[in-house]
Formats: sequence, structure tokens, C-alpha cells
Amino acid sequence: MINNFTSHKGTYPNAEKHTQWPGNGADPEDPVLFQFAASQVEYLADNETTQRLILDIARPLLEKTGPAILVVHSQAGRYGWLISDSCYESVRGLVALEPSGPPFTNGKNAKFSENYGLTDFPLHFDPPVSHPSELEREWRDAPEPGKRSFWTLKEHTRTLPRFRNIPVLIVTAEASYHHEYDYLTHEFLTRAGVAHDFISLETLGIHGNGHMMMMEKNNLEIASVLAGWLKKKIG
Repeated sequence: MINNFTSHKGTYPNAEKHTQWPGNGADPEDPVLFQFAASQVEYLADNETTQRLILDIARPLLEKTGPAILVVHSQAGRYGWLISDSCYESVRGLVALEPSGPPFTNGKNAKFSENYGLTDFPLHFDPPVSHPSELEREWRDAPEPGKRSFWTLKEHTRTLPRFRNIPVLIVTAEASYHHEYDYLTHEFLTRAGVAHDFISLETLGIHGNGHMMMMEKNNLEIASVLAGWLKKKIG
């Protein structure tokens, strides 16, 4: 699994394009890989419990800090949707770097929805929902080679009004396994009426990045893209 983060030997279609990792991610003796592994921490395997705990602390934290911009990555992507929806009056912007996906699953080839599309707890949809089965899904065939077919929200069925005034950005990297399916999260938001921007880094001439783009050789170039977007959207 670690090769999916650190080397060009990952088990997904674009892995061979991964050139920005700062070390030899396939060599267990590589000091960069050792440092990366040492930086990782344990987490709760139960998504629902984790999201419940995050929601419990988000509002009191924002009451102390005041309005904030959220930057989330990977598994924490679900926290961004939950906090923005629950504490929408305190969120000035949301930057989601390859957020957890694709919609309606935990990364498995599920035939039925396991969650509320983006989260394991219901967001404030309009009309409201109280069970995942109430969300109408639509199968999306892959639009091009290298993309993944999967479920997305059926058009004109539900909206997410609490995101109306929150600038949202989704970023995906050229050589990441997320490149297969982040477009589905983009489509889910579009169909839910959430105005947002979706950037694939290669369209900006930024090539070779994997899922851990913030740790890679050109991370300052990516940070500049994010800072530019924030300045444009939020000031």
C-alpha cells in the first residue's frame, strides 16, 4: 500500500507517472521513506466514530478561533464536508486535497450506497434525508481511459444549501490513485448545486505528483496554486 504514496510502482493506472516523491519510495532503506513512515500515526478504523468525534469538537473549536478556512486531505476530506455543513456560518472556505472517495463508498466496489455520498452522517440536504437509501444514485461510466466508473448523485434530486456561500476547491494530482475518481466527487457537488472549482494539477502544467503532494519536491508550486485561489476567492 505504501507504494501508492511514495513510488512509481503503485497498483493503479497512473502510478508510472509519479516522479515528484523526494526519495526512492520503493527502497525500504531509503531515509526519506523511513521518515515518512515514522511520521504516520494511528487512526480509528471506524469512520462513523471518527466523524462523530470530529463534529463534537469542531463547533467549540471554531467558537474559540473565529471564522476559518479548512484545508483537508484524503481521509480528512469527509471532515471538511461535515464541518462546513454543520458550522457553515464559521467556514470561510474549503480546500479539499484528494478528499476521501469516490462517493457512496469507502473505496470498495460496492453495489449499494454505504453512506450519504460524501460522509457517513447526513448532511443538510434539501429535501432532507435521514438514511442513505433516500439519496438517489446514478451510475457514471468512466468518461475516458484511466478514470473509474462508479456511482454519483442523480441530477436534480437533492441540493446542499449550506454550502451556498462557502468557496470550495477540489485538487487532484496527475499520478495519484485519486486521479481515477475525484471527478466523481466533483460531479456529486455539481449535481448537489454546490458551486466549486475542480483542479487537476496537470492541467496547470504541474506533473508527476502523487497523493502526498504536500510532501513532494514541487510542493511550493502547489502551495502557490492554493494561495492564489484563496486570494481570488476569499481575499
